[in-house]
Amino acid sequence: MSRARVLDGVRVLDLSQGAAGPLTGMVLGDHGADVVKVDPPGGEWGRGLGPPFVGGEAAAYFGMNRNKRSIAIDLKDPEGAAVARALARRSDVVLESFRPGVCERLGLGYPALAANAPRVVYCSISAFGQDGPWRDKPGVDGVVQAMSGIMSVTGEPDGSPVKVGVPAADTMGAMAAVQGILLALFARERTGRGQRVEVSLFDAMLMFQTVPLSMFLASGDSPGRHGSAAPYAAPNEAFPTADGHIMVAAYWPDRWKSLLEVLGCPELGEDPRFATGVARVEHRTEMRAELEKRFQERSTAEWLEVLEAADVLCAPINDYRHLLAEPSIKADERFPRLVHPEVGPVPGVTTPVRLSENPARAERAAPLVGEHTIEILRELGLDDARIGELVHSGAVVQWERGSKAASAVGGQR
Repeated sequence: MSRARVLDGVRVLDLSQGAAGPLTGMVLGDHGADVVKVDPPGGEWGRGLGPPFVGGEAAAYFGMNRNKRSIAIDLKDPEGAAVARALARRSDVVLESFRPGVCERLGLGYPALAANAPRVVYCSISAFGQDGPWRDKPGVDGVVQAMSGIMSVTGEPDGSPVKVGVPAADTMGAMAAVQGILLALFARERTGRGQRVEVSLFDAMLMFQTVPLSMFLASGDSPGRHGSAAPYAAPNEAFPTADGHIMVAAYWPDRWKSLLEVLGCPELGEDPRFATGVARVEHRTEMRAELEKRFQERSTAEWLEVLEAADVLCAPINDYRHLLAEPSIKADERFPRLVHPEVGPVPGVTTPVRLSENPARAERAAPLVGEHTIEILRELGLDDARIGELVHSGAVVQWERGSKAASAVGGQR
C-alpha cells in the first residue's frame, strides 16, 4: 500500500509557464498536491523549449511538469477567466509567473482572490520582483544571470563572462518558491489565514551567490573568474591528466600533505608560497604549474585510485553519458521514465528531498494541452451542457485523443 504524501489533499492552481513556476508546481505534485495546470488554448510557451522533442512536446517541458493535470483556458475571455477564478476559490495554493500586473488585469490577482478565499496561499514568481524600478523589466534566466553578477564570476580568468550552463535562476527561483509556499502553508496552520508569497529570480540568484557576495561585501574586491577553481581555497579545481581531467579538493592541511606525497613532491609543502591555504590562493598560478606537470603523467582512472586510497577528495569530470553509466547511480530512481498514453515513455529527474515516512513519488507524466479539461470542469460542478457551451465558445479547450496539443504552441507571456 502506498504511503501518504505530505501534501495529499492540497490543491494547487498552477497558472505559471516556462521553467521556474512549472518546476515549483512539479515539486509540490511530487509530494502529493493535486496540481491543476492552466494552459492557454495553444499551450504554454514552455512546451516549445526545444529541441529535443518527445511526441511533439519539448523534452524539457515533460521534465518540469509531471504529476499535474491540464485544463486549457483562454484567460482573456471573461467566461474563461471566471472558470479560473472558480478553480482558485477551491485551491489552497495559486501559483503564477506572469509579469507584475497581468493577473490583476485578468481579475486573478491576490487581493481579488483573497477577498473570497482568505486561506489561499498566492505565490508570484517574477524576474525582478513585484515592485521597485525593475518591476516591469522583462527577464528570462540568461538576463537574470547577467544582471545578478554571476556571469562576472563564471568562466576562465582571461576569457569572456560565461552563463552557468543550466537555468540556474529558474531552478533557484523554483526552490525558493517551494520553500515560500510551504512556509505559508505552515503559517496558515497556526493563523487560519493565507498570504502572498513573492519570489524574484533575481533575489534567488543573489542567494545562490551568498559565498562570493559575502566575500565582496567584506573586502570590496570582486572574486573574478577562476574557471573550475574556488577563489577562497587551493587546490580546489580541475587538473589535466594524461587522458582528460580530474577534480581535486585538497586545501585542508592534512589532505594537502597527502596530495603532495601521492604526487611525489612532498618538498612543495615546505615552499613558503604553498605552506598555507592563504598562500596557495595568492600563488595559485605557480601552484598549478607545479601540480599540472605531475598530474599529466597518469590517466584520470589511475589518479582516482591512488588519491582515493590516500583520502584526497577527487572526482572524474563526468558528462551526462558518463553520469548515467556510473555503477552507483540507480537510473530508475534518479531519472524516472513515466509512460504517457499518447507519447510513450518520457524522461524526468527525481525530486531531491527524501522523506522516510512520506516519500515523494513520480506517478503521472506531464499532461498534454487541456488533457483534463472536462474532468476538472466536472469537479467544479458544471454539467455537460454548460461544459459544451464553454468549449463551443472557445473559453476552454477540450483535448482530443490522438492530437498532441489543442493547437499551435503559444500563450500569454
